Amino acid sequence: MKVTRRGFIATTAIGGASLALDLKAQSKPGRAAALPSALPKKAVIISAANGYNYLDRGYAVLSSGGDTLDAVMQVITGPEDDPNDDSVGLGGLPNEDCVVELDACCMHGPTRMAGSVAGVRDIKNVSLLAKTVMEHTGHVMLVGEGAQKFGFLMGFPKENLLTERSRKTWQLWRETMSNDDWWGPGLASPKFKFPDTAGNVSEFYDERIERMEKLAEKIGIAPEFRMAAIERVLNPPSGTIHCSVVNEKGEMSGATTTSGLAWKLAGRAGDSPIIGAGSYTDQDVGSAGATGNGEENIKVCGAHTIVENMRRGMSPQEAGMDALKRIVRNYEGTPEKLQYVDMSYYILRKDGAYAGVCMWSGPPEHPRRFAVNDGTKRYENAVALYQGQSLGWPPMPGRKRLAPKQKK
Repeated sequence: MKVTRRGFIATTAIGGASLALDLKAQSKPGRAAALPSALPKKAVIISAANGYNYLDRGYAVLSSGGDTLDAVMQVITGPEDDPNDDSVGLGGLPNEDCVVELDACCMHGPTRMAGSVAGVRDIKNVSLLAKTVMEHTGHVMLVGEGAQKFGFLMGFPKENLLTERSRKTWQLWRETMSNDDWWGPGLASPKFKFPDTAGNVSEFYDERIERMEKLAEKIGIAPEFRMAAIERVLNPPSGTIHCSVVNEKGEMSGATTTSGLAWKLAGRAGDSPIIGAGSYTDQDVGSAGATGNGEENIKVCGAHTIVENMRRGMSPQEAGMDALKRIVRNYEGTPEKLQYVDMSYYILRKDGAYAGVCMWSGPPEHPRRFAVNDGTKRYENAVALYQGQSLGWPPMPGRKRLAPKQKK
C-alpha cells in the first residue's frame, strides 16, 4: 500500500485523536477514588536495614529541596561503596565463576522515567548507572557487556569489585559446597527432591561445620569472620538494598541495587533490575521494592502488585501481605517448600504511610527489620507472615524443617 505524506499526516492525526479519546475515557472521576489524596506531613525515606547508616544523607537532600531520586541514590550508594557490605557493589559475593555481577533499577516519580542494568561487571555504582541509562538514553534496560560499555563511555571508572574477603569466602564455598549449587531442578519444579535426611542429621551438620572451620583457617579467613563466612556458604545470601522516598510535595522515587545471589550461575538476573518486580514507583500511588528470593518475586511482579493493591485501596501493610500470599499460593501453601523461600517488601504510599513486611520473622534475637527516616532515623520490625526463620538455599541435610506458623 502506497502511503503519501498527506495520508500519513491524516492517519497520524486520526490516531492521535483516538488516543486522546481513549485517555479521556480512562480518566473518569471514579477511577481515582482509591488514590491517596493527602500529601505527607513530612518527607519519608524507607529502606532495607543495610541502608540505615546512610538515611541522613538522603534526608539532607530532601531537606534542602533536592530531587527525590537523588535522595534515594545518597542512601543506596553507601552500601555499594562499602567493601565490608558483601550484599551489593564493591565486595559483593561473586557468582560460581568467582566474578561479581551487579544489577539495579530505578524509577523517578515526577517524570515517570525508569532505568535498569543487569549482569554488570567492573562498575561499582550500578544504581547510578541505571539512573544514567534513564537520563541519557531512549532505553530503559541495558545488560551485560552493553551496559558496561555504556558505563565506561559515560565516565564510570573500571574497578575490581572482588575483595580478598569475598574471594576467600567463594573459595570456602568452592571447596566444600560447590555440588550444592543453583544447577538442577528448582524448588518449583515437579522434579525437585528434598535432601535425604536419613541418619543423625544434627551430627552430620556439626561435622560439616567443623570441617569448614578448619578449611577456613587454612584458607586464611580471619578468625572473627570465619563463622560469618561459613554462614554465607551454607545459606547463600541474596544481598540487596531497596529505598523509596516521598517528599512534602508528594513527589516519589525508588531504586534497588544488588550483587544478586551468592554463587549464582553467570548471567543470572534476579528481580532487582526488573521494573515492577524488584522496584516500582507510581507517582499517583506509591513506591515499593523487595529483597529476598528474586525468582519468586519475579513470578508475582511483587513491587507492581503492591502498588496496584494500594491503588485499589489497600493499606501498605495489606498490599504487601497480599503479595507474600501470592508467593505462598504458588507453592500451594506447602510448608516443606516455603521453609526455603524468603522475601521482604518495603512499601511507601504517596501520603507518607509505610510498612515493611516479610515472609519469615527471623529468630527472636534478630527479628527482620527495616530502616525509616521521617526526620527521626530508626529501625522498625517488619510484620511477618510466618513466625520463624527460613532455611535458605540450597536444601541440604542437617537443617530442621518446621511447619510454618502464620501470624494471626
